[in-house]
Amino acid sequence: MTKTRTRQTRKKSQGGDLPNWNLNDLYRRPKSPKLKADIAWALRQSKKFRKAFEGRLKGLDGGGLARAIIRYEKITERLGRVMSYGHLLHATNLSDPEISAFFQTLQEQATDISTEILFFTLELNRLSETVLKKQFKNPKAARYAPWIRDCRVFRRHQLSDEAEKLLHEKSLTSHNAWIRLFGETMADLRFRVEGGKKPKQMTLADTLNLLSDKKAQVRKQGAKALSRGLAKNIRVLSLITNTLAKDKEIEDQWRRYPHPASYRNLSNQVEDEVVDALVGAVKDSYPRLSHRYYRLKAKWFGVRKLNTWDRNAPLPEDSNRLYSWDEARQIVLSAYGGFAPEMSEIAGRFFDHGWIDAPPRPGKDSGAFSHPTVPSVHPYVMLNYHGKARDVMTLAHELGHGVHQVLAAPRGALMSDTPLTLAETASVFGEMLTFQAMLKAEKDARRRRILLAGKVEDMMNTVIRQIAFYQFEERLHAERPKGELSAQRLGDIWMEVQRQSLGSAFRFDDDYRHFWAYIPHFLHAPFYVYAYAFGDCLVNSLYDVFKDGHPGFRDKYFNMLKAGGTLRHKELLAPFGLDASDPYFWQRGLGVISGFIDELESEF
Repeated sequence: MTKTRTRQTRKKSQGGDLPNWNLNDLYRRPKSPKLKADIAWALRQSKKFRKAFEGRLKGLDGGGLARAIIRYEKITERLGRVMSYGHLLHATNLSDPEISAFFQTLQEQATDISTEILFFTLELNRLSETVLKKQFKNPKAARYAPWIRDCRVFRRHQLSDEAEKLLHEKSLTSHNAWIRLFGETMADLRFRVEGGKKPKQMTLADTLNLLSDKKAQVRKQGAKALSRGLAKNIRVLSLITNTLAKDKEIEDQWRRYPHPASYRNLSNQVEDEVVDALVGAVKDSYPRLSHRYYRLKAKWFGVRKLNTWDRNAPLPEDSNRLYSWDEARQIVLSAYGGFAPEMSEIAGRFFDHGWIDAPPRPGKDSGAFSHPTVPSVHPYVMLNYHGKARDVMTLAHELGHGVHQVLAAPRGALMSDTPLTLAETASVFGEMLTFQAMLKAEKDARRRRILLAGKVEDMMNTVIRQIAFYQFEERLHAERPKGELSAQRLGDIWMEVQRQSLGSAFRFDDDYRHFWAYIPHFLHAPFYVYAYAFGDCLVNSLYDVFKDGHPGFRDKYFNMLKAGGTLRHKELLAPFGLDASDPYFWQRGLGVISGFIDELESEF
């Protein structure tokens, strides 16, 4: 078994001296006595909690309800600490069978514990408004009103206690098992990249990195390798996708959700019509944003049509500059500090205390994330850092999440978590601060153009591409009730939404048909993807307000982050004079992207 590091270590790579995280603030090792004791404590307390409160919430006064919630929160936090450690250890060791078995055992133990306390939210949801109103007269109970409000959003979709318990326990051998199969399959895949003296066997993360190489031949080789590798495994990847889509359909029917995205919208605390307005606005913008930008990019490349592997290619005049880890750190912290010293100080802790895992390596998750863990500890950030400008932006993005999670932590385990739509606000705002700082510092016109084009491409990936993903999911889940979708059909849907979103500037060939198959969000969190577009458009509007000198902007921004999950988007945006339910709101955000493209066109 790969041991967790007891101190922060560093690994040399293209990006320089890269840090590995130190998980000791959670637990020192998988066989830690503290971890074992925490699991035993949580199981013991969950049984006592059930014995004390099951069937009795209606008869509690406000003080009694507050005491029950506080005990529930303590169990939830201890369990969250255990599972955070397991998740983080597994994310960097997906190919290690012992760590996979360890993580699976943790999940099974967590399910046993959470089953004991499952009754609590179910019973809370059955309380009448009259009973709750009386209980909320107690200020300690009223403190948790936002959390109870969010629980009760799902009350219409709640099943019997027995059915809820069955679904909860079986998730380990159904949904979660398929997710694990996908993760471990992708981690084990090696893509045969031709070229050079002999072919190289590369991980998914390293192969995807080739798609943004300066050399067209390298990009092509990466795309071909990715296509071949996915094609060889498309049968199992299609089976996983179909099975999880059917699993979702069955549960959605039992819970009477009106459409496949309903659960996600409720979870995000956003109205269906707001999401529809966002998706509609982005789709309507395809011609003036993505189609226009990629036509411009084709002109820069001197071709009539781009190949799909040119989508993230650097501009021909790009020097392909790499940023060392120390440079990336300085750039992001300086940009954050230019907005607010407190923001830079919080982000600096991640570097100083071993809270970041940056080097790409075999068996590591191919993406990037910031995991909040639990309020009594701190977040951890995972990256695959290759030293490109886009990697600097990814660092800024994930540290934005991290700062948000630190600021929201005082709300406690039940109310620090933020809906996905608003969670992406802090991350994208961090990116925007970093981009604007880099642009302002760059005096060379050619480098400024490269930075601006890079930002537009990031926006294409955050807004246009994510809504195209959303369209893919809509069609997948609309067709799945009629029967299993073949790999051919899944490829057809993928190609159709890609053509629609990217436009006629691209040449699409069959090698691109299977590129849907490596995207984890489709499986881990259906319909998650629109949150990226929501966050980007929201931040564009928010940054506009900031540039216009809105009074007290910084304090209002920090208050928004500190709110955690206690306020809805209307309440959070109102101090800035913004309203996501106003159709103009989305046009304003998309207009920022259009303005950047205008600037690039004027310089071409």
